[in-house]
Amino acid sequence: MNVSIRTVAREDILSQYRWYLAEAGAEIAQRFLDAIEAAAELLRRMPDIGSPRDFRNPLLAGVRSYPIPGFAAIRIYYIHSGDALRIVRVLHGKRDIHAILEGDEGNE
Repeated sequence: MNVSIRTVAREDILSQYRWYLAEAGAEIAQRFLDAIEAAAELLRRMPDIGSPRDFRNPLLAGVRSYPIPGFAAIRIYYIHSGDALRIVRVLHGKRDIHAILEGDEGNE
């Protein structure tokens, strides 16, 4: 299965990585990146394990979320369709997820 990551999701990951680097140190920041990679690989193999999410925006039909192992408050939001898995965002649960995802333009 092909896995793609939207540019904005890559920015989410980088932003969270920088936060961990500044607040928790290089070891935790690297562990976060490793956990993202492991989660993406798991989703590639078993894309239906994430929790379905409902949004009004038709571009978000089929979005699922999956917690990052070891960083459960941070979730990967993705869409699985056919032989493709697209990571839409990677967001902390304390953020207004619906507003963020509904506001995304999804042009990429």
